[in-house]
Parts: sequence; structure tokens; C-alpha cells
Amino acid sequence: MATQHPDNASVPWWREDAFIPTQDEISELLLLFKELPIDEYMWDWEGKLVDESVGEKLFSRAREYFQSRPLGDELHLTYRIPAWEEGKTHRMARAFMNILSLADLGREIDLPSPPVTEMFLPLTTSPDQPLAVRKAFRETAVHHRAIFHAAENDHRILDLMQVTPLVEDIDSLFTIERIIEPYWKELLKEGMNTDRGQRIFLARSDPALNSGLVPAVLSVRVALRTAHRLGEELGFPVFPILGTGSLPFRGSVHPHNTKNFLPQYAGTRTYSIQSAFRYDYPLDDVKTALTTMQREIPTLKADPIAPAEITRVRELADLFERHWKPAIESIADVINAVAAFVPSRRERLLHIGLFGYSRGIGKVKLPRAIVFTGALYSLGIPPELIATGRGLRDAKAAGLLPLLEEHYPTLRHDLTQAGYYFNEENLSLLAGANPAFDQIRKDITLIREILDIEIGPQEPEHFIHRNITSTIYHRLMSPTPAGDAISRDIVEAAVIRRSIG
Repeated sequence: MATQHPDNASVPWWREDAFIPTQDEISELLLLFKELPIDEYMWDWEGKLVDESVGEKLFSRAREYFQSRPLGDELHLTYRIPAWEEGKTHRMARAFMNILSLADLGREIDLPSPPVTEMFLPLTTSPDQPLAVRKAFRETAVHHRAIFHAAENDHRILDLMQVTPLVEDIDSLFTIERIIEPYWKELLKEGMNTDRGQRIFLARSDPALNSGLVPAVLSVRVALRTAHRLGEELGFPVFPILGTGSLPFRGSVHPHNTKNFLPQYAGTRTYSIQSAFRYDYPLDDVKTALTTMQREIPTLKADPIAPAEITRVRELADLFERHWKPAIESIADVINAVAAFVPSRRERLLHIGLFGYSRGIGKVKLPRAIVFTGALYSLGIPPELIATGRGLRDAKAAGLLPLLEEHYPTLRHDLTQAGYYFNEENLSLLAGANPAFDQIRKDITLIREILDIEIGPQEPEHFIHRNITSTIYHRLMSPTPAGDAISRDIVEAAVIRRSIG
């Protein structure tokens, strides 16, 4: 599933610059369907400006193509709608009407199915949220039919529309049955088509932003197993979606790492293929990796996990999370200072104020996961390393390292990969101004000692990245920081590691 997440550092093969404006996303969608083994595209109504005439433009530009590969049947256009919040529904209402209008258009041009038959609901923490959205959509659809189609009796959109929860915090991931079991049981009461099964969308980036690398991985793996178990108990297949980026902090899902991430997230049936995966690697490598994924994903199954084991894994995650939150709170001012210079790649909405919502940890506000990750990498302090050493120390003392090895088998690989972009000099300089960075220095020492791995540059490109991050630091510390120069340096470093963040 291709998404619009703006994490690419390099220029897409079909553009002359790296920024993708809203008006070019229709062209992007068509190119990806035609050029890559991609069969779903997520249209984002939540976090960015969106072209609401997507259906008309697609069918006017490629009607014959979509008649041979119909949307809603062979190909899929899936809307990520805004989070459900009483009293703030204007963007959701527009998404609903857009879906219904597209269903009308599909009937007019004889498509076998409505073009959009699924919505992803962000920030889901309760079964009441997707049930409320489902109810609101059904009521909207009934009114739409009564006004515009009083003489007709077409229930297809009501029968087919699914609202898929998108779960984004580790508390909800570890206890995902509290969301999906009541929700799915209610759908069964309504007479859902069990042959079609259900999807559940598991975030990977925001859990890491809010709780750290290790808790994010552990919680997602538990959620995958719980979802499949519930599907078996309720009598239908489950097809989990995993939202991942290219850098280890956001999933390590990129074209050169299929042998590691596919078994790591066994049980996933759809991966989000974000901009860095598509545009920061050679096109042939992208196609090869996607073909490999389509072949291997259906063969990889999530092993069962007992409730007692889940309790132990949650205790393990807590050992890491308790260090993460105070660590990030204490360096948030530095993160936000660098984030201001991370260049945009798409037309996103604000995340505070009139149209958006803020992300934060404790008492501090932070940028979204891509920019957060990019800001720390731009300083040469990959977020994968923060709090992880102290968590490893505590896990070792508690006798839980074997459990960690079992449930995060690629931990050494991920930390080694992130460690290539570590800048020890920058960390020492930052520690001189803020003692919180001394604790991160302790993390590095503990990771090296406990896991017996190297943390630091190894290849020429890693040393070049280190030098660029040193330049970024010194430019940032200048009495009059040169913003354009800092942004150029940030991009130059990001091209080397093949992702903004």
C-alpha cells in the first residue's frame, strides 16, 4: 500500500524536485499503480491538504486503465479520515460525501464496485470510535440516497464500507483485544461478510515517538498475534496492516532489508510503502523488493502468544519506556530547534491551532514522527539509541534479555544500522550544555557493552554523514543560524541515509 508520508530525501524519478505538491499526487497515484507492484493507495484526509476531486481526475485521465483494473476490486483507493472527535467533524463530513459521490460516479461509468470501500480511523483507542464513525457514515449514506436516489435501491456502499481502526499507542497495542473484539463482535451481529475478513491498522512510527524503539516493536508484535488469535476465535481471517518507514526507528522497512523485516513482523498482510522506500532507492531495487514482499508475505504467520507471555513482554517494554519519556522531555528544545529547518516534502496541515492537533510527550510538544526522527539524525544522535542502553541494563538485571532476543530478533541489526550515523563529538558538545545528553552517552556505552556491537561510522559514506551533522550542529549554534544552509545540509545527510526521517 503506497502512502503519502513525506519521508523521502531524494527527488522522485518522475519529478524535478523532491517536494510533491497536492496537485501532483494524482499523477503519483497513477504512476505507482502502473509502474510498481502496488495495489493500494492511501489517500490522506487526516494530516495534509487533499485533492477532493481525486475520483473525477483519475477516471478522466485513465478511464480505460481503471475499467481493466477497477478501483474497489483489483485496485484500492483507501481514505485515511480524520480522527473521531465530537464537534470537530467538518473534514470527516467532506470525506463521507466524497466517498458517496465517488460511488455515484462508479455507477455512472459501470464500475463493478464503489471506488472507495474502506476508511482508516486514526488514533483509535476504543471500539466506540469506529462504531460511531460507521453509524455516522451509514446515516449520511441513507440521507444521500433519499435525496439523490429516491427511486433506486442500491445498498452496495453500505454493504461494502469498512471502518478499519488505526491504533497508534503502545497501551492500545498491548491490549488491542479491548478495541477489536467488541468492535468485530458488533460487526458480526450486523451480519458482516466473514469471507471478506477484517483488517486492523497498526502504527509503528507514533508508538516509537511516544514510547521509544523497543516498546514500539514489542507492542506491534504482540498486537499482530492477538489480532490473528481473535480472528480464529471469531471465525474469519484477519489481514493486519503495518505502518512503517525506512529507518530503524520507524520500522526498517526498505528495499535492502526484506530478509530482516519480513520475519520480524510475520503476520502482517499489508505494509505501508512510504515515500523514502519508493524514491530513495534505485527503482529496480524497489520493484524487486515489492515483488519479493508480495510473494513472501502470505506465507509468514504470527506465532501464538499466551496471555502470561504478553504480561512479561509488557513488563519488558516498560523498562525501556520509563527512560524514554524523561529523556525526550529534557532535550525537546534541541529537537524542535533542528526540526524547524527540516524541509517539507508535501503540503501538510498544521498540527497545532485551527486545523490540526499536536503531538507531544509529557509537558512538551514535538514534531510528527518523520521530522522528529530527521531532526535527531541530523544532529548525529539517532533516536534508536536514546534510552535503549538504560533499558538493556534494566532488562539484564531483571533476567529479561532472553525474552528481548526472542521478541525483537533484529535488535542488534537495527541498532548497528542506526549507529552508523552516530556523531560522538556532537553528543559531547551537546552534553556540555545539557546534562540530559550525558545520559544518552551512557546509553551508547551500555549498548556497546551489553550487545557487543559497534556504534559509529564504518564506511566512507557514514563518515561523510558524520561530518555533515557536525556542520549542522555548528551552524545551529551560530548567533545567526543560516536557515537555508542548515536545510541544505539536512537534505544532504538524509540522502546518504536514504530517508528524511
